[in-house]
Amino acid sequence: MVLTPLVKFLGIAIAISTLTYFGILSLMIAFPVLQSYLFYLHRVTQTWFKDLNVPEQFGFLHNQVTPFFISTVDGERLHAWHILPLGLYRRHQDELLAQPSGLTGDMTSRLALQLLRDDPEARLVIYFHGTAGTLASGYRANCYRNLYSCAPDKIHVIAADYRGYGYSSGIPSEKGLLIDAISLVDWAMQIAGVPPSRIVIFGQSLGSAVAISLSHHFAFHAPPVSFAGMVLVASFSDVATLMATYRIGGIIPVLSPLAYFPRLLSFFNSFLASTWLSKDRIAQFVKLNEDDGAGRRKYHITLIHAEDDTVISFSHTEVLFWHAVSATSPLGKSCEELEREKLTLKTNLGAGGWSVEWRTERGVIREEIIKYGEHDKLMAYPTIGIAVLRAFRAADPTFGTLIR
Repeated sequence: MVLTPLVKFLGIAIAISTLTYFGILSLMIAFPVLQSYLFYLHRVTQTWFKDLNVPEQFGFLHNQVTPFFISTVDGERLHAWHILPLGLYRRHQDELLAQPSGLTGDMTSRLALQLLRDDPEARLVIYFHGTAGTLASGYRANCYRNLYSCAPDKIHVIAADYRGYGYSSGIPSEKGLLIDAISLVDWAMQIAGVPPSRIVIFGQSLGSAVAISLSHHFAFHAPPVSFAGMVLVASFSDVATLMATYRIGGIIPVLSPLAYFPRLLSFFNSFLASTWLSKDRIAQFVKLNEDDGAGRRKYHITLIHAEDDTVISFSHTEVLFWHAVSATSPLGKSCEELEREKLTLKTNLGAGGWSVEWRTERGVIREEIIKYGEHDKLMAYPTIGIAVLRAFRAADPTFGTLIR
């Protein structure tokens, strides 16, 4: 049988594509640093031709945001923003306008920090963003405004670029991002003077893995540190599971072509430099709090995902919810058993989706699956702001009582 030129061309094209694909995977195994560039995409800033030290370019009022640097214990410098809630800014606008603008070398001299530090009723959201971009990319600026929307006089936001992102130094890694997160919390508690009971840890996409790792770290800290709550949006259960379906930008596959060859997929997964075992860490976090004999530990976890998310399937959030809930029982709980119980616990939100709350004497685990919002758009949706308010009220029911 004679092969036509077209068939020959297609055969050669497939062979070249296959060799190129496996060649790239081989390079990633040989040089793990390449995995960092591919997984974290920290060089894809998405804020080209804009100055991150001029937050007004991203829709903020003049001096509503203070850019500054935070130092980590391993010598990196993280570029961060402190975002004032709108109501508080309005009351102090004249004083804030009189201060220098842009990057500050002495954050302690700024009125914005004083307003946070000196108000015993102030609350703080520490925000961890997703992969690619900077702290100002995409919907992130809109999300910051959303986070304080339910209490615009009280909820401050701290956001920072991880090492290697934006103006921050270094190269990202799983260990490095945890150090970055710990550095932010240490700054918030020691410099800003905000106790953990007035802090909500917020993470989206990659940031949700960072948030879980951070809360897990502090739960095992001596003495343990408990935050007001943790809000996790568009999460993934672990990197190995994610890579089996993940496509960069929803288009370029990473390990998904190997999903039909489990042994080959498992082989390449064994070389992953970053694993982010969120499903295991969230289970350990819940179990530790549930097993606290003194009863002093409390926790509040909210998991939010959109059904139409094509970047990370909402099934990852369902897996996280299952692992977290199973950890509340000494004997655990099968996925099938939980699904049956969820049928009676679900609150139907109509076209908005549905939610489930699992309550114990020690804490609350809430899962909310909204119909629409994709991977990033939901960050500007009111569901997010309400989740943050709910977490603060769980720690202090009197907070925001004037908000109906």
